[in-house]
Amino acid sequence: MGPSTAIFWPVIVQVALIHLVYFLLFSRRQSAVKAGRVRLSQLRDNVTEPEETRFLRNNLTNQFELPVLFIAGCIALYATGHAGVVSVMLAWLFVAARLVHAYIHLSRHHRMRYRVPAFITGYALNGLLWLWLAVNIAIV
Repeated sequence: MGPSTAIFWPVIVQVALIHLVYFLLFSRRQSAVKAGRVRLSQLRDNVTEPEETRFLRNNLTNQFELPVLFIAGCIALYATGHAGVVSVMLAWLFVAARLVHAYIHLSRHHRMRYRVPAFITGYALNGLLWLWLAVNIAIV
């Protein structure tokens, strides 16, 4: 089975999510500074990030943890010619879990009891994606 470029559509959605979180963080920080609730110096080093934007900054940090492994895995699947139906399905499920996780994290009433299962689901799917890659490489 040859590599399928379909593996890149979930990657594109994941990258779009990262850009959305960047945009939200920038716009909320800008609003807070303009309204006088935050001094620009508070945002410079992220040491005294105000509560109203801290959850956005934390979510942005999350986007450069597990999703980086996901993106690397998708590229590896494509490069090795194993980006087939199962890989693409696992990739879409991972991105769905990340979207749910981000929605819960970014909502004003986020609850850990909902966010943790969404994270664990994405974590497990990412592990399965890499396991699928390993098995396919071992078989060939």
